[in-house]
Amino acid sequence: MKTILVVAVGVVLILGLLTVEKRRDDVAGLAWAEEDLKLGEKIYQENCAACHGDKGDGKGPQADRLSIKPRNFTTGIYKFRSNPSGSLPLDQDIFRTISRGVRGTSMLAQLQLSEQERWAVVHSLKAFSKRFKEEKPGKAIAVPTAPPANPKLVALGKRKYEEGGCAQCHGSNGRGDGPSAEGLKDDWGNPISPSDLTLKPFKSGPNPEDLYRTLSTGLNGTPMPSYAASFSANERWALVFYILSIATREKPRGMMGLVGEEVEGMRVDMRAAMAGMMGSRGMMKQDGGMMNRNMKDMMGR
Repeated sequence: MKTILVVAVGVVLILGLLTVEKRRDDVAGLAWAEEDLKLGEKIYQENCAACHGDKGDGKGPQADRLSIKPRNFTTGIYKFRSNPSGSLPLDQDIFRTISRGVRGTSMLAQLQLSEQERWAVVHSLKAFSKRFKEEKPGKAIAVPTAPPANPKLVALGKRKYEEGGCAQCHGSNGRGDGPSAEGLKDDWGNPISPSDLTLKPFKSGPNPEDLYRTLSTGLNGTPMPSYAASFSANERWALVFYILSIATREKPRGMMGLVGEEVEGMRVDMRAAMAGMMGSRGMMKQDGGMMNRNMKDMMGR
């Protein structure tokens, strides 16, 4: 009996120690989360609020000058994700957009920020919407290895382009001039134009996998639907290759090779830097500020 009692007491003590260690881990994790959030809020105010607003509602002081409006983070609706239509984005999705930017818009790649700072901003953005506390994001949609491109697959993609109703918005030739193109709006009531698919670079990224992901997930907040349920993986790849076959033109480039509203985005970033809004990592600093960006990486090349 005495031996059993000693063993029982030992088990209790071990469980108690494990519980204490677990609580220590939880407290440490909570402290890190709070520290990370504070860093993210600071970086956000210095680098993002000029367009996205202090409250994350997309109503920053520079927003009115932009034709492609900054994202309203309070709704938890994100265009560029790797998971099903209607889902919250994964943390990796938000990090990817911060790191790569959105081509043709004022949202430039934020590579003047360290990896830690970009992850901190991810947590800061999620804090703007209560959806992240109430819902869990869906799992990422798998992107299978692309089949070899060939004329037969491109022809299949053209048929799927027509069957999927793509021409209604993007036009029969992909130039964004379909019969439904005029008067389109996003979920926030902002006018939105279908992409001219004959022009590169694409907003979602430079790789075929980026196009496949967009076709699979759709763009939340816009009329662009997901084709994950209606097209097989092979048919989506066929559509990717068809789009790439008609993307034969390049968007006009401005200073430093920027396209579209990227030029305005650079001006906004430079005004923020000159105003001292970028703190210790400002434009004139030697530790990775704006002027030290690798422009090739920043533009997603």
